[in-house]
Amino acid sequence: MRNEIYLFNPENDMALANFTPYYKAPSEIIRMANDLSVLPAWYAPEGSTIKVDSLSRVSLWREQCPASDFLPDVIWSAEWENMPYKPWGWSPSLLYTLRKAGVNDSFLLSDVQMGQIRVLSGRQCCVKILESFSRMDGLCGKAMTCNSMTQVKKYITSLERCVLKAPWSGSGRGIMYVSSKEWNDSAEGWVSRVLRVQGEIMVEPLYNKVCDFAMEFYADGNGSVSFVGYSLFDTDAHGNYKGNFLLSDGQIKKILSQYIPDEVFDNVCRTMEESLASLLNRGYCGFLGVDMMICLEDGRYLLHPCVEINLRMNMGVVSHTIFNRYVHCLSHGKYIVKYYSEDGEAWDAFCQMKATYKLHLCDGKLAEGYMPLTPVKQDTHYHAFLLLDRT
Repeated sequence: MRNEIYLFNPENDMALANFTPYYKAPSEIIRMANDLSVLPAWYAPEGSTIKVDSLSRVSLWREQCPASDFLPDVIWSAEWENMPYKPWGWSPSLLYTLRKAGVNDSFLLSDVQMGQIRVLSGRQCCVKILESFSRMDGLCGKAMTCNSMTQVKKYITSLERCVLKAPWSGSGRGIMYVSSKEWNDSAEGWVSRVLRVQGEIMVEPLYNKVCDFAMEFYADGNGSVSFVGYSLFDTDAHGNYKGNFLLSDGQIKKILSQYIPDEVFDNVCRTMEESLASLLNRGYCGFLGVDMMICLEDGRYLLHPCVEINLRMNMGVVSHTIFNRYVHCLSHGKYIVKYYSEDGEAWDAFCQMKATYKLHLCDGKLAEGYMPLTPVKQDTHYHAFLLLDRT
């Protein structure tokens, strides 16, 4: 198996929206990329190379890990190595960085492939996918693509409340909730900017959400898409990711089937595989996630099969991989990526969790307690970790 280098570049969504080689990520996103740079070690295949901002971060990570036997067997590098790359996601700015560093074009996407991924990453693709489910019972979900202010106002007037989405934006960003009563100059200005810069905007009804989840898939780059597993996750009031529940696919499906019959999930999964294969064809190779939700409409629970498509590695796949590789089958818990706004906060939390939630193993697997996945220093602001309990 050829060695590949894995890279955590969380600025990808915003870089893809910008779609220029010269995009510069905000300092806070650069901090996140550095703080969590060891994260790919937990999902990359054994023997892979992991690109980190500094090898000193790896040394600290080894010192702080309470279960050294669980440290992934990978190679570390702080350099832009000349080898095939497996980033969190692809963008023109990443291609520019790698080419400038001397990475051979044979290891990178072509500009044509990059253009295909940009098109396929747009929220407009949700409209095409939702058409595949139009005749399936037990579902909800509509999305309209508008290219003029007149169209946008028409849909807003016809809907009680709706959500407007820029076709390309960072995760949880580029979204506005509005109704005809709330429409004002500020909202119109935002829509005008999106239309001017991106040419289109999405309008969707605002549903009464009960819970978020996702189906994770893998596209082989040859026209085939296969189901990987379920992801049950938390978001805050603004739609920002908080963490994943560490459960087996069977356990997640059991929770979701309290609202929706099992056969609906099975039908949606099969149809989604076919629809994604048709949409992506040979234009993308790698993991992707389809965000879904269960909604309560007129006293009936319905499944929305395509809220967002994340055409990149995502936290759902990371948590799914960690659970299957490292967590005991009778344990459950949460995979958390937490932001701390001030220096010292992450360090204090790290010390407290390490003392309060002692890590316990069972049958060579993580069973209970706190497991840090990334190292923590006084100036750390982002930390990924597990909190586990036994059934």
